[in-house]
Amino acid sequence: MMDTILAFMDKGGNVLWIIALLVFFMWTLIIERFMYFLFGAWKVERQIVVEAWSARSERKSWNAKQIRSKLLSESRSAINHNMGLIATCVALCPLLGLLGTVTGMIEVFNVMAVTGGGDAKSMAGGVQRSTIPTMAGMVAALSGLFANTALQRMTFREEHSLQNELAFDQ
Repeated sequence: MMDTILAFMDKGGNVLWIIALLVFFMWTLIIERFMYFLFGAWKVERQIVVEAWSARSERKSWNAKQIRSKLLSESRSAINHNMGLIATCVALCPLLGLLGTVTGMIEVFNVMAVTGGGDAKSMAGGVQRSTIPTMAGMVAALSGLFANTALQRMTFREEHSLQNELAFDQ
């Protein structure tokens, strides 16, 4: 199986290795965010924030509003940690795929220049090196896009839920 993967990576050229590293990095961040929300770290932090707000004797004054704003801001920062980096990785995947397209087409043009342009077998390797990274970049971007959208929904829901829980006194 490893030989098959290495053969595929070789057919895609050097850009495919860069895409693979980017996808590994992107999915590491995505999995970290899902684990943060689903396995308790966020729940513990949320409970600390809610208890800090509930422990206040008064929740009406200007000072109370500023403290609530600070608590929400810190929570928002924790909730959205690495979300911009994930979105950047998603955006880079198709761009790197296009880089693979360009490098593969340069190889095709090089073969055409050397052989005079008529050898289809020689040009096939360059075409292959141009299409595989494009496909890989698009698949990686789509998978990351779906995960990023799910994470954004989770962050939006958690932010608004926390805002509602930190209510002011009447």
